Amino acid sequence: MVSLDLFHNCVNDWLTNRPSNQPALGPALCKTRTMKDQRLYHSVADQILQLINDGSFPPGSRLPGERDLAERFDVSRVTIREAEIALQALGYIRIKTGSGVYVLDPSDKKGNGMPSVSAFELTEARLLFESEAAALAAQNIGDSDLQVLDDLIERMSSTDPADEEDSQQADREFHLAIAAASGNAAVQYIVETLWKMRSEISAIREVHAAICSTENAEDRGSEHADVLDALRNRDPVAARNAMHSHFRRLLGSMIDVTEEQALQELRQKVTASRQRFLKTGESG
Repeated sequence: MVSLDLFHNCVNDWLTNRPSNQPALGPALCKTRTMKDQRLYHSVADQILQLINDGSFPPGSRLPGERDLAERFDVSRVTIREAEIALQALGYIRIKTGSGVYVLDPSDKKGNGMPSVSAFELTEARLLFESEAAALAAQNIGDSDLQVLDDLIERMSSTDPADEEDSQQADREFHLAIAAASGNAAVQYIVETLWKMRSEISAIREVHAAICSTENAEDRGSEHADVLDALRNRDPVAARNAMHSHFRRLLGSMIDVTEEQALQELRQKVTASRQRFLKTGESG
């Protein structure tokens, strides 16, 4: 079972039912959420999940409404909402606006909790979210953050094959650092989740491994340097465009890699068919 601790830090900000005049979610809001608040929704989510596992709420059934659950657990409706969205993110329930909250069939849940998406779909999503994260970061980033990004580019630009693993880790840290610098906890959470999918979905991991095996480290560093230059200039438009260009190049590399993989599979099938044909001819 996936631990609900995954959502303990930032998801509260994303789920908070803030007033219309409340400023955008960010690190400052994190500090207003007490540990007691965090443990409360966490505890309620665990209790709802236990009822699901016990069969009180079987697959396909509709959960009681927020008001009924709030009375049952003696908490606010906001806490119920937070608990339900956390459970939805883990794949246990589905929230249908205007209809209710429904329990999902465990057999429909992936073994690692990850959705079934392709490398192209994930990269398109990253292009959308990370480009906007860069634009936000350009308005909020501090000098110390810029220095961290500069150091990460140096690591990912290494041409020494022995540094390849560290280079890829630096790439990941670079993107996550920009998401954190956006000052928006919801954006940071989404970007972190997209990177989790990149790491844990085997088909996507294999595509990226194939790209890395043919990628030029200096070009990779140069692309990220363009993003950093825009951030250093506090230019949101340039930061968005630089990140967008980075992902467009990545999508192009994916097309090349997947085409080559498809050609190799076709060659293998043709070779196998030829060998069967030759053996049939010899036996005849």
